Amino acid sequence: MSKHPVHEAYAAHFNPTWDEALGWENARFVVLDTESTGFDPKRDRIVSIGAIGVMYYELLLEDTFDVFMPVAHNTASVTLHGITREYSVERGVPEEPALRAFLDYLSDGVIVGHHIRHDIAILNSAISAHFGFELRNMCVDTMDLTLRLAELGCLDRDRANHDYTLDGLARLFRIRPADRHTAAGDAFITGQIFLKLLRLAKRAGLLRLGQLTEPYETEK
Repeated sequence: MSKHPVHEAYAAHFNPTWDEALGWENARFVVLDTESTGFDPKRDRIVSIGAIGVMYYELLLEDTFDVFMPVAHNTASVTLHGITREYSVERGVPEEPALRAFLDYLSDGVIVGHHIRHDIAILNSAISAHFGFELRNMCVDTMDLTLRLAELGCLDRDRANHDYTLDGLARLFRIRPADRHTAAGDAFITGQIFLKLLRLAKRAGLLRLGQLTEPYETEK
């Protein structure tokens, strides 16, 4: 069976791509967040995607992505992201071209996000439905990286008070949480947190890309 043209274009970005055994300082990270109609990746729909690129310890303000899509009904999630059915129908981009644009923007960037598995699951559900494939990008979960750095003694546990939520980390690193609960706003906040975590990771000797992408597992 031949691949969907979108799949072929996406796959071409990975030939070649980043290597987990190499250092991460030259990698292009894409910090992203999604807002959705709920928390079930199989049933709920993406409302918006926001992302910003990170390279060389910098947020790349010229390397951003922000789109929202029409939704059929207002759900309880409107109280968080604020995108109503009426607004999204009038100004949103239909899901299929929005995902095409996102995949072209994402390329083979290393995805970064807080509890990123949910975002990837709902993106994969939509991408699979339209184009018949799932994301293959390497991923860094900032929660996992935070827990690993805390285990290595790199975080002030008393100051953090063990609050490693996005809001807790923003307070820990004195980051102003502007535009909270919008995809673009949360991606920007997460990006600032990620820069702080990268500097701590370097001091801790976590220098290979695979050391950032490795899931955190507690000892049993």
